[in-house]
Amino acid sequence: MLKIDIPGTGELRLRYLVMDYNGTIARDGTLIPEVAPLIRALAADLEAHVVTADTFGQAAANVRTLPVRLEILPADRQDLAKAEYVRRLGAEAAVCLGNGRNDAGMLREAALGICVVEAEGASVPAMQAADIVCRSAREALELLRTPQRLIATLRV
Repeated sequence: MLKIDIPGTGELRLRYLVMDYNGTIARDGTLIPEVAPLIRALAADLEAHVVTADTFGQAAANVRTLPVRLEILPADRQDLAKAEYVRRLGAEAAVCLGNGRNDAGMLREAALGICVVEAEGASVPAMQAADIVCRSAREALELLRTPQRLIATLRV
């Protein structure tokens, strides 16, 4: 568990890391290499999950060596499925990473929503639903490894 006290907001007690796959931690179906070691390091404190429609059909092969639970969701109504997945886990203890319109619900539900802007870009609804917007998945995951950055960004 990660405990982060945000002045003026309260304490985040994070247990789950939920990540969209394509566009967030993967580019064109292939895992972005620099995120793998960060996910491994964060798995010591957070239960890691990857949620995806697996558009390119490569998610299982690409995350098989990572300490994550992969959830391939039906292509229809991804937005509702992702938000429901986070609620079932416990949204109040979840940090979510996403970039797409179908990620906006889970970013909004989460205790901490981080919108990631990789090569695929980020949808405006995802950006508006997030607490923080990062330039890359690497930077988003590094925020969790360096909580003082989160505190500086989120304090009131």
